[in-house]
Amino acid sequence: MSWEVKSLDNIIIFQRGFDLPKTDFKVGDFPVVGSTGIIGFHNEFKVKSPCVVTGRSGTLGVFQYLNEDFWAHNTTLWVKEFQGNHPKFIYYLLQTLDFKSLNGGVAVPTLNRNVLKNVFISYPKSLETQKRIASILSNYDDLIENNLKRIKLLEETVQNIYKEWFVNFRFPNYEHTEFDAQSVLPVGWEITELENLVTLRQGFALNKKSGHHISNEVTEYPLLKISDLFNDTETLFVKNSIPKQFLVDEEEIIFSRTGQVGHAFMGRKGVIYNNCFRVIANANINTYFLFSTMLFPSFVSYAKGLATGVAQPDLNHGAFKSIKITNPSIELQNEFSLIFKKNLQLKYCLKNQNKKLKEARDILLPRLMNRTIEV
Repeated sequence: MSWEVKSLDNIIIFQRGFDLPKTDFKVGDFPVVGSTGIIGFHNEFKVKSPCVVTGRSGTLGVFQYLNEDFWAHNTTLWVKEFQGNHPKFIYYLLQTLDFKSLNGGVAVPTLNRNVLKNVFISYPKSLETQKRIASILSNYDDLIENNLKRIKLLEETVQNIYKEWFVNFRFPNYEHTEFDAQSVLPVGWEITELENLVTLRQGFALNKKSGHHISNEVTEYPLLKISDLFNDTETLFVKNSIPKQFLVDEEEIIFSRTGQVGHAFMGRKGVIYNNCFRVIANANINTYFLFSTMLFPSFVSYAKGLATGVAQPDLNHGAFKSIKITNPSIELQNEFSLIFKKNLQLKYCLKNQNKKLKEARDILLPRLMNRTIEV
């Protein structure tokens, strides 16, 4: 197998993304791709697929493979010329490089594409070899993507059942249920404030006084920052000495209250960060029903509307507890929770599969690229 060493700018050619103010983001068919992912949509595109994109400002070292035409935002660099190389192979090859070390910025991480001429890398000249390597790694990513689609379907299924039962009132045996003429709710249901249904616990405030709780090693208590909750990652860990009041387990609800207000999470164990609440349901409401309520679009929108502050929106305890929700009979909530928990178990299983697939792919990637494994 013939491999050779070249500077990166002799293997591919990067181009800077295009200016597009946020005010120009429109609902369109083409994604606007920033340094970390899709940040909007537009009715025009600048780059034809397939293409590989990475960040040049703000976030460095994140690589994206696009199979659809898109607008490359000015925070990115995109591969203008693959120069005869296989695009998917280039996507994997770039992941073996430490782009973060090429940072030339001070306050904002910045990548100048001119420095790429000083980055040398070994790669196979044979297009067939590139295709074989890309195919092996793509098999893992395809399985991960299929699992993500299945997870999304499971989530949509539960939300559709929630809407049908508790919004449209088409729950089991609804035809034989008596409705209250004044409230227009089934008898036994009520509208009540969260104040009467939950207890809130504030998250852990990380500062100079509390910094000694942070661990330099992996522990059983990840610090659950909002970014980690969204990305299903663990990036910072807390020592076992952390006060137990900040701990959350898989069956408790985390709700974001500062910055990105209004997002509910479940299924994570660790230490909640200060920009979140731990929401503990009392005996008058089922936790899984409450979680589904907090995921419903009208609840999310209302909670965001209660946040104060401009630069940093904040939802305080009192405002959250003032939110009124429909509280059905506990028997019906419990029936719904059986469906929810079954779907949740399948979701956890798929997430665990994805974790193992990612670990296997990440072990295999450098070995294929440094020829420890020949193909």
